[in-house]
Amino acid sequence: MTDDVDKYPDRVADNIKDRTIFITGGTGFLGKVLIEKMLRCMEPKRIYLLIREKKGKDPKERIMDTFQSALFEQVRKLKGDKIFERCLPIAGDVGTLGLGISEKDKETLINEVEIVFHSAATIRFDDPLKKAVLLNTRGTKLMLELALQMKKLVSFVHVSTSYCHLGERLLYEKAYPAHADPHQVIKTVEWMKEDLVDVMTPTLLGTMPNTYAFTKNLGEALCVEQIDKLPLIIVRPSVVIPVWKEPIPGWTDNINGPMGLLIGAGKGVIRTMYCNQQGYADFIP
Repeated sequence: MTDDVDKYPDRVADNIKDRTIFITGGTGFLGKVLIEKMLRCMEPKRIYLLIREKKGKDPKERIMDTFQSALFEQVRKLKGDKIFERCLPIAGDVGTLGLGISEKDKETLINEVEIVFHSAATIRFDDPLKKAVLLNTRGTKLMLELALQMKKLVSFVHVSTSYCHLGERLLYEKAYPAHADPHQVIKTVEWMKEDLVDVMTPTLLGTMPNTYAFTKNLGEALCVEQIDKLPLIIVRPSVVIPVWKEPIPGWTDNINGPMGLLIGAGKGVIRTMYCNQQGYADFIP
């Protein structure tokens, strides 16, 4: 049966082959796994990565550090170091106006990019609302505005979360009403000082448990607004855990979500945990 399945063409790989890709969040866990899979299996023409300067390292240094990870060893063995030349850094920051991209780089993206993966986000539940809005909500708005200008765009993939509509017991593949007006929230936090935003946060969140869920909800609403103008896909992963099988079973680069708990339990540091026995733990590798 497996041999028969392997005879069929891979539609995903065929769609990526010889395409020019633009990825935000490429230095994060999900972004790294996405890049590795593309380079190893899909033969993209070029991958542009939006990367900001961090800890004294410029985007080029950061991307080279990323490729030194054990995650990319199999790609290196199969295709050599030259394959990484297809990945080019674009200096920028989703959290700044204009995405921090130079006019020259912006023109390159507008003229060349065919597929966008927007994965950049702050995933901390306790981030101040202003920071979360500027990254998760306004950042998505700016990415959509850029995508509307792209001349060759065939797909815009927005990475959302299963937990942006927590009032729904079952989350269907459809759009849901926004928790608030994303444009109004963006305008408010842009001019208001952070301490005042902090005071308003409980009122703005309402039934939302944290700033992450709230701002991802608003980001998804912005995507829905453009759904008739862009070839747009919204992906809603649940709790992302380490790699299942390939290229390295169990690989991860963080202790987010349940990983911190498992490591703590494995080391004998965490002996007990208060939890809801009726709760669901929706993990996805």
